[in-house]
Amino acid sequence: MAITEAPTATTTTTTTSEAAAFDELVATHRPGLVRYATSLMSGDVAAAEDVVQETMLRAWRHLDRLTEQQGSVRGWLTRVTHNIAMDQHRARRARPTEIAWSEFDAERAASLDDPAREVEDRVLVTELLTHVSQAHRRTLAEVYLADQTAAAAAVRLGVPVGTVKSRVFHALRTMRSQTALAA
Repeated sequence: MAITEAPTATTTTTTTSEAAAFDELVATHRPGLVRYATSLMSGDVAAAEDVVQETMLRAWRHLDRLTEQQGSVRGWLTRVTHNIAMDQHRARRARPTEIAWSEFDAERAASLDDPAREVEDRVLVTELLTHVSQAHRRTLAEVYLADQTAAAAAVRLGVPVGTVKSRVFHALRTMRSQTALAA
């Protein structure tokens, strides 16, 4: 099947020779490009297919310049594939990682409005707070219940910011270890 551009005021009608040349280009180079893109995309075949599709779109746009007389067609296609794959890697790093929901996450999200679950959580947190000192409890209350920054909590408690951060860290660590022991 030949890929053709939709006719617009700025494009000309595709000739059958251009379509045949593009079909030959795709048939010749696509399998190797998919293998190469798959290795660049860490084995993700679907992402590799997207990269190669974008490569072929760019090849279609520059079909008049893709001749062996003007340089290696395979070299040009490989470089374009590489550039597109690197652009996708950079784009992925620029935004937060997408994490799939597990069954546990879906169950927890569904139960957020469950009053019985709220009571259970409150009882558990109250029990865990008995395992930390009064100073740690006050610090946790300022940071989490009063929604204060470490600096604001430090001013209200009359201690250095580092002490607030340390108390929060150690209190949470103690509470987590108690949760692990209970499980």
